[in-house]
Amino acid sequence: MNDLAPSAVNMRLIGAIVAVATIGGFMFGYDSGVINGTQKGLEAAFELGKVGIGVNVGAILVGSSIGAFGAGRLADQIGRRGVMKLAAVLFLASAILAGAAGSSLIFIVARVIGGLGVGAASVISPVYISEVVPANVRGRLSSVQQVMIITGLTGAFIVNYILAHVAGESTAILWAGQPAWRWMFWLQALPAAIYFLALMGIPESPRYLVAKGDDAGAHAVLARLLGAASATRTVAEIRQSLAADHHRPKLSDLIDRATGRIRPIVWTGIGLAVFQQLVGINVVFYYGATLWQAVGFSESYALQTNIISGVVSIAGCLATLLLVDRIGRKPLLLTGSAGMAVTLGIVAWAFSTAVHGAGGAVSLPGNHGVIALLAANAYVVFFNMSWGPIMWVMLGEMFPNQIRGSGLAVSGFAQWIANAAISVSFPALVVSPGLAVTYSFYAAAAAVSFFFVRAMVNETKGVTLEQMQG
Repeated sequence: MNDLAPSAVNMRLIGAIVAVATIGGFMFGYDSGVINGTQKGLEAAFELGKVGIGVNVGAILVGSSIGAFGAGRLADQIGRRGVMKLAAVLFLASAILAGAAGSSLIFIVARVIGGLGVGAASVISPVYISEVVPANVRGRLSSVQQVMIITGLTGAFIVNYILAHVAGESTAILWAGQPAWRWMFWLQALPAAIYFLALMGIPESPRYLVAKGDDAGAHAVLARLLGAASATRTVAEIRQSLAADHHRPKLSDLIDRATGRIRPIVWTGIGLAVFQQLVGINVVFYYGATLWQAVGFSESYALQTNIISGVVSIAGCLATLLLVDRIGRKPLLLTGSAGMAVTLGIVAWAFSTAVHGAGGAVSLPGNHGVIALLAANAYVVFFNMSWGPIMWVMLGEMFPNQIRGSGLAVSGFAQWIANAAISVSFPALVVSPGLAVTYSFYAAAAAVSFFFVRAMVNETKGVTLEQMQG
């Protein structure tokens, strides 16, 4: 589909389809970010310590790892759209149950349910988009997923701030005799319902339809998107790419039959997924309020700082939209790795100068707080113009058709396991060994990721899905 003339492509319809699919990214971001402003409420309601907070915050990641692993395989059974509809239902159930939870156990169950939806949406939305758009704009349109993730995060930060401000603080009563932090969860039911309804209006992935033997259905979808002539050619290309393997996709396809070893492309996918988390980005997204309060910011100012991080994140993602199909994926990853290594190093240095005052109060001396804030936001920009969107773009497009579902399952599972390891450990690491050492580790991971990209990642700009090798 790379050589299609713009007039042959129904970009208005494709844009509408991408807009609906990426609502899953918005829900991914909102469900991940809403926890940021609720931790004081959770501590008070469930009498949680540092470990307890880590477990309650990290519960979503257990569901996410399972959802990501299962979604790739399930998408080969019930379709990409079917999995996204299931994710929407999970988002809705989680929002209602988390807000109403009367105990830590019920809250954890609710967040695991939400995590199943987050994991599913995180891997299926990008692959769905990559399978319905032309190769020459695939990177740009797939990157919209990350824009929506960050928009969801920022939306959660804004809602959290407004609700806490109206109530007085997150633990104060807001409406119907319930504290503000519970309403932070309940309000996400609205976009979840919109997501489910919107999914009714988009078609199934043509590549899934061909894999299921429904060439006529795939042709009908592609004819609407690309025109009849291109649809016929594309269906033939998809069928040919699947012809070498006369069986349904399965997990064992990840092993190269010639060597008996896991395919190198799978290791590349796992590496991209894991490094995206080892640089510590979700510490900012999940614990931003706690992080800045730990170095002397008030709750209100910490919540405002979250909003600033969200806005600059969106700016970074928009830069990716302009560049990804022009300069490619690999240069952006390398730039991001280098930039994150430097800015995280500066943050680590600033935190190393923290001063402990009377009563255990912590603050950063002089202008070190400003330096830390500027460096942290520069780090967020570097992440969101590179590893944030590009990792998902590449996981959605880099695997050959036969192993795309299985490759996504394994890579997505690895991504969420790494996410859990970083996120659950952070509250305890704030106490010991401290923020300076913790951020030094994230900086080192960013530096190592630079050399990983140079050695393992191949450029996929402009390559059709049927031409992907692995």
